[in-house]
Amino acid sequence: MEAMSPRTEPRCRTLSIHVVTWNVASAAPPPDLSDLLQLNNLNLDLDIYVIGLQELNCGIMSLLSDTAFEDPWSSYFMDVLSPLSFVKVSSVRMQGLLLLIFAKYQHLPFIQVLSTKSTPTGLFGYWGNKGGVNIFLKLYGYYVSIINCHLPPHMANNDQRLEHFDRILEMQNFEAQDTPNILDHDLILWFGDMNFRIEDFGLHFVRESIKNQRYSDLWEKDQLSIAKRHDPLLREFQEGSLLFPPTYKFDKNSNNYDTSEKKRKPAWTDRILWRLKRQSQTDFQTPELSAPFALFLRSYVSHMVYTISDHKPVTCTFDLELKPLVSAPLITLLPEGPCTMENDLLISYCLAADFLSSPWDWIGLYKVGLRHINDYVSYVWVKDNQVSFSDRLNQVYIDISDIPETEDQFLLFYYSNNLHSVVGISKPFKIQPFSFLEEDPLDEAQPQI
Repeated sequence: MEAMSPRTEPRCRTLSIHVVTWNVASAAPPPDLSDLLQLNNLNLDLDIYVIGLQELNCGIMSLLSDTAFEDPWSSYFMDVLSPLSFVKVSSVRMQGLLLLIFAKYQHLPFIQVLSTKSTPTGLFGYWGNKGGVNIFLKLYGYYVSIINCHLPPHMANNDQRLEHFDRILEMQNFEAQDTPNILDHDLILWFGDMNFRIEDFGLHFVRESIKNQRYSDLWEKDQLSIAKRHDPLLREFQEGSLLFPPTYKFDKNSNNYDTSEKKRKPAWTDRILWRLKRQSQTDFQTPELSAPFALFLRSYVSHMVYTISDHKPVTCTFDLELKPLVSAPLITLLPEGPCTMENDLLISYCLAADFLSSPWDWIGLYKVGLRHINDYVSYVWVKDNQVSFSDRLNQVYIDISDIPETEDQFLLFYYSNNLHSVVGISKPFKIQPFSFLEEDPLDEAQPQI
């Protein structure tokens, strides 16, 4: 078994990551988000979705409902992505801010969620209508921080925006002693409604430039672009070229910029930035210069088709090339076949030499197409229902009476209590409704039913 065999030098691999940021202005999900999630792009084989929303409905009744149940947006994404083998890895919410991470289930043993954090910056730093939410994880052994933010609005509050940007960064402290500072993480993805505006130019000039697609005329007065020219730390965060129209502010249910009395000036408020530690900050789009950990931008676009909000969503698609620091799962497990409804499900698993197990570890049985880790059909604590064990190889069973009779395929997940993560996954398998073998007079086995 792979976990018990000598470890070979891992090869470089490429993970495709799709990042979404959208200020949804308290709206419910629209019927179809295929364009946003690139579901119809046959040339795109995605591994991870990172989705950040701002201004979710955060009224009292909505928050109470979302505390007891999944919020409508999370449920929508899980319903759409689970049939495509994506599982919700982690989420964090602070009032109207929501951050979700989905990954194809085969990556789960190599994704360890280390912490989630909320940093409110509204009302003297105590109110979460503005601020940032963070998910910090290890991805194939590399440290990755993902931040979704909502910074202060209005043209005159640029200094306050920059101050909140710095405050969110400073507040990302982690309790574990062996965890590096966020600026030492291998990758930071930072996005959201940053609310940076276009200075100096008047409304008419801005709209004419947009109409004629002369976006470069506006870049030099974009407040974020100006700030990056003067702030060394902010300069380390990269961004793709703004080749799409400003994403704010639109009349709802239309593609018309603000026609109200205020007639707010359009701006690129919705942005996606990133910062790499292990790669030089030049030529990030040149694959020939790829390092053991490198990020390449494939697309940076807005999606004008959606009109439920006064903001248009923005997405980035990246190729993350890495040489895995962890190439084998900590647990290798598989069901002992043939699996039928006539016998209890016997599970064998072996532990990597450096894995510290806990009596609170458990193995879950899932149908293929699960939405998140709580969608198990049945489970067993690793120290219960134990059949045999040794230093490396163990066997437990799941009572067959706890398993529904179905033609669906199943998966086994091993969940580590110490690491708060899935550390082993089986291959998909079926549990046959029943089987029997009959012998004919010539002692030839009959076909299995």
